[in-house]
Amino acid sequence: MYVLRGRLASLLVRDYPGRYKLYFVGRPLASVPPEGFHPLRAYVQRIPAATIARMYFDPYDDTFASTPAAMEHYLREMHDALVKLAIEHGSSVLADHLRASIKRHGSARLAAVSLKMVGAAAKLAVASPAPDHGIGVWFRPLVAQRLKSQNLRTLRDLVDFCNRRGGAWWRSVPRIGVGRARTIVAWLRTHEASLRLRVAADVDLDDPLAASADQLVLIDGGGSMLAPLERVSLRRELSGADGANRSAAFCYVAARHDLEAVRAYLHQYREQPKTLRAYTKELERFLLWCVCIRGKARSSLLVDDCEAYKDFLKAPSPAFVGPRASRESSRWKPFAAEGLSAESQKYAVRALRATFSWLVDVRYLAGNPWKAVKIRSWSSGKTKCKSSAPCPQICGIACESTSISNASRSRRSAGAPCAFSYC
Repeated sequence: MYVLRGRLASLLVRDYPGRYKLYFVGRPLASVPPEGFHPLRAYVQRIPAATIARMYFDPYDDTFASTPAAMEHYLREMHDALVKLAIEHGSSVLADHLRASIKRHGSARLAAVSLKMVGAAAKLAVASPAPDHGIGVWFRPLVAQRLKSQNLRTLRDLVDFCNRRGGAWWRSVPRIGVGRARTIVAWLRTHEASLRLRVAADVDLDDPLAASADQLVLIDGGGSMLAPLERVSLRRELSGADGANRSAAFCYVAARHDLEAVRAYLHQYREQPKTLRAYTKELERFLLWCVCIRGKARSSLLVDDCEAYKDFLKAPSPAFVGPRASRESSRWKPFAAEGLSAESQKYAVRALRATFSWLVDVRYLAGNPWKAVKIRSWSSGKTKCKSSAPCPQICGIACESTSISNASRSRRSAGAPCAFSYC
């Protein structure tokens, strides 16, 4: 809070819990007309404080103007408070200019033009969002830049864009994922009253793992056309709707085919973005390989298919490899050009094993072919998961201590069956 002594108890007066309203010479700053800044303009033009008090104030009613010293003190504090607000809420260019001036002179040196800019920035700092406010006024520079890349200049543009595209509005905006999208929509809803604009209810109903119908890509084998998981569409014979490994028992999830089953599994991690991103990457790679390279539905794979994929991870097909690109781009590829390390290959197999185990548990699949696929044992010491993403299920299976490994070897030497199929 920027405090003023004199006629006002403070420059920032609490209007209601959690909000402050800025006052300038007894009026809310947001409603001060341009002429309301004339006393401060005179101050920055080095007009004596006594002259300012005589020209703009009544020394009998306005105690802060009763003496030149009091007037000087009031104007200096008002000047500094506005500068602080402008640094916090103004443009980066203005903020850099003000900081440099403070560093050089001890306080910001303002001219008439810069005072006007400072006043405008300070008024915006305490204003409520309005439809014609620029995106950059209310959002961080990088977020604003990405929104502007879609020709969204004002808050009205943003609300209209969300309502027009529904829950998938954020997919065409570079580097605006589901987390940022939810934050932006929540902010717009919070300020619906001042914006006088309403965000449609279906904007919150989007499935982050499924794109809108007009963005789907039919993956028909061969690898000539690839797309990330949320944009994949499959023919029925490759969808897993009639997969050979489908369970005949009552299924605990409402998945009709492999894509819906994968999305049901990933849905568990909707509040864990890093885990969701890591698992999505592994599962979409495997799904595309199944359809494009193996020509089989994911729920029809056998152990030899899983072994073949393990070999594929060592040297992915050139059609699957490319430079990094947006998930909306036709140039997107599931593998980066630098290839996968041995640890990344092991992580991929563990992720798939955990996924298939879950699908067996919920009775979507009858069995888990990955249980028969071995992973080479760790070279030494306690096993550590090298993935940057948390892996609660995987670590429960694969990240075991040396003592467990030793115990497994002891049981095998005694003729007992191994507790872990991959040991």
